[in-house]
This record gives sequence, structure tokens and C-alpha cells, in this order.
Amino acid sequence: MKLTHQPLTDAQVIEALQDGTALEAAVRYLYRTHFDSLTYFIRQNSGSQQDAEDYFHETLVAFIELVRQGKFRGESSIKTLLYAILRNLWRNELKRRSRAQHRENIYYDSSEQTSKDAEHLIFRHEAEKQMLSFINQLEENYRKILLLYYYEQMPMKQIFQVMGYKSEQVVRNMKCKGMKKLNQLVNSHQTTKQACQDLLMIHSS
Repeated sequence: MKLTHQPLTDAQVIEALQDGTALEAAVRYLYRTHFDSLTYFIRQNSGSQQDAEDYFHETLVAFIELVRQGKFRGESSIKTLLYAILRNLWRNELKRRSRAQHRENIYYDSSEQTSKDAEHLIFRHEAEKQMLSFINQLEENYRKILLLYYYEQMPMKQIFQVMGYKSEQVVRNMKCKGMKKLNQLVNSHQTTKQACQDLLMIHSS
């Protein structure tokens, strides 16, 4: 079958695709006739020009395969079928991209939170090291009480027994004095003051 540049009927296009003798000419005719309208649909629905060209090509491939398999019987026009194929392909692509973007967002949020958590742990570790260096500068009795109370999590009743004080109240008074001296040391080091004060608030809560 020989195709001309004159408008063709759907039946003529189908015949050309089926017998294969004018396949290239039929494809050029479909491009010339339907490319602009179908690619416009892609561009109007979140697609790029490259998307439009790629999916128009995929649509033609799928359409030709249907014709060759004898599955196109002329119940609708070629244009209607091409549009239906294109719309279905593009809808599936948008769903795929949406799922991919969702997974990427989840990964990004998770990675960002992990990074923040790691930074927080490093910051707190450094603050604790600095705090211990301040505690070690205190007099022995204050140092022991603060270490037992804040780092060993030992209750006051047990501390006064371990250290041999007469009562729990004596230990509480010593703890308060030790904390005042510790705060004085912290306040004298401006570069680590805020970090250590935050740590003191954590231990006090």
C-alpha cells in the first residue's frame, strides 16, 4: 500500500500498519497528525518536552503492537485510542514518580534526624567530658558526692551511708555547696558555659 501526504482514513492507516509495506510512512503520518495534540497533554500534566516526546513514542509503539495483534477493531478512532494509551502510560509514570519522591522524602527526613541525633550525642559527650573536668577540680568531698549522685545515680540515703556522714541532710547540704562551687567554675569558662549549663539542667530534671 502506497501512502501519500493527503489525509488518510483510519482504515488506511490500520491497513498500512498491518501489512507492513508502508510502516515507516504510516508512522510518519501518525507523528505529523497527532504529535502536537498528544504531547501538549503531557506538558500540561507535569511533563517536560522530553517526557512528551518519549511518551508519544511509547504510545505509538504500544498502538502499533495492538494493531498487529488484531486487537484494534475500529470501535473508536485512532486519535481516541492513542490518547487513551498515552494517558494511561503517563498516569502510571506520575504514580511511580510520586512514590519515588515519597521514598526520597522519607529517606531525607530520616537522614536529617539521624544527623541531628548524632550531633546532639557528640555535643553532649563533649559537654560531659568538660563537666567532669570541672568536678575533678572540686574538693574531694564535694567531688565524690556529685559523682555518686549525678553519674552513679545513687540516692541520698545511700550516699550518706557510703561516705559515713551522720545524716542524709548533711549530704544534701554538701551537695548544694558543691553545686554552687561547680557553677562558679562553669561560669568562669565562657566558651563552655552554655553547654555545661544545659547538661546541669538535664541532670537536675
